[in-house]
Amino acid sequence: METSSSSSSSSSMSNKTITFEEWNGSSPTKLSKTFTIKASSSSVTISRSGARFTHVWRRLLQAFVPEGFPSSVTADYVPFQIWDSLQGLSTYIRTMLSTQALLSAIGVGEKSATVIGATFQWFLRDLTGMLGGILFTFYQGSNLDSNAKRWRLVADLMNDLGMLMDLISPLFPSAFVFVVCLGSISRSFTGVASGATRAALTQHFALQDNAADISAKEGSQETVATMIGMALGMLVARITIGHPLAIWFSFLSLTVFHMYANYRAVRCLALNSLNPERSSILLQHFMGTGQVLSPEQVSSQESVLPLQIISWSSKNANSLHKKVRLGMRVSSFDNMEIKEHLLSAAPYYTKAKYLLVERKGIVDVIVHKDSNAADVLKSFFHALVLGKNVHKSKSLHSDGQKWIDNQYEVFIQKLKSSGWKTERLLSPIIWRAYWIYEPLEEKID
Repeated sequence: METSSSSSSSSSMSNKTITFEEWNGSSPTKLSKTFTIKASSSSVTISRSGARFTHVWRRLLQAFVPEGFPSSVTADYVPFQIWDSLQGLSTYIRTMLSTQALLSAIGVGEKSATVIGATFQWFLRDLTGMLGGILFTFYQGSNLDSNAKRWRLVADLMNDLGMLMDLISPLFPSAFVFVVCLGSISRSFTGVASGATRAALTQHFALQDNAADISAKEGSQETVATMIGMALGMLVARITIGHPLAIWFSFLSLTVFHMYANYRAVRCLALNSLNPERSSILLQHFMGTGQVLSPEQVSSQESVLPLQIISWSSKNANSLHKKVRLGMRVSSFDNMEIKEHLLSAAPYYTKAKYLLVERKGIVDVIVHKDSNAADVLKSFFHALVLGKNVHKSKSLHSDGQKWIDNQYEVFIQKLKSSGWKTERLLSPIIWRAYWIYEPLEEKID
């Protein structure tokens, strides 16, 4: 009996097999089979799936794209990174040309140049850059989130200006220190604005709370672009040395391409956060059609150029937000305006955490000190409604309140369903106020 049981057990073991498949990939939807293993009591068979080159390429790609790519990032990540890498490549090539001119102006290679003189000039250059960065942060640091596209473009334009200052510095030996200090200040603006807007864009790209991973992989991409740019820059500098016209032609051509690539990069972005301009575009379309635009549709309408000096760069219909001043100081009103505007408007906002005042076609928003992010967002949309009807309605405040009561919640829900972030408005508020409105009761004789 024991022999029979033992033989049946060994027979059953010999009939058993197991098959393993090894899959590689950071995303469950983007996996590729690498190995198939079949094992039995008598043999083990291992077979590789796919070419070895495919596996090596996939592993190499993981150093440059976020985990779970492409489902872990937004759709505008790839086109933005392509244009951003191209503009970075242009920057590194031009850096070699401008640095070559700067070192020549300082006196590198000349017997008459002194070490202490060159050190002092370089120190002044760095010092002015540091001070410029602090001043820029003080005046514009809180605005970088709300206009990330525009400041991203401004940052690179200021970098172009800084390199231009370095390149022309040898032409003005008597004003060399002044010229290079101007260039250093320009680049300091670039460092602050570029770093801040990059953080905002990284948060936008991250769909799976993977901002750190995206930032790390962008560092790898930038390193490769830097190495290629430095190699090409040294080649260009070697070819053009001693030929001023060739240097200027190369620099200006690359600068034009750099500006174009930056413009295309920010145009690729479809941000789903609400800032004053995007809010204005959305509200006007909703009031006209009852529908809400998608982030991609709004992106094609919002302006990104730093200066609206070209007629086609900004549509008049999209400038409604310029009629609203958010976070107005109460002390900016004189005695007559307090009586005429504040006192007459207060009864309409007894239940709101804000107060809207219309003066000469401009709607001022006085924000209550106890208001939260939802109150601020509501106050801005309410102000936009008043700004749109300022010359059309005789009872401005009552009509605006009716729209808020009947349409605001519908509008917010449609924004959410279209992919917009409605938690807050990206706009800094420095001044707030506290008030108590008490209507006077008339005495009856």
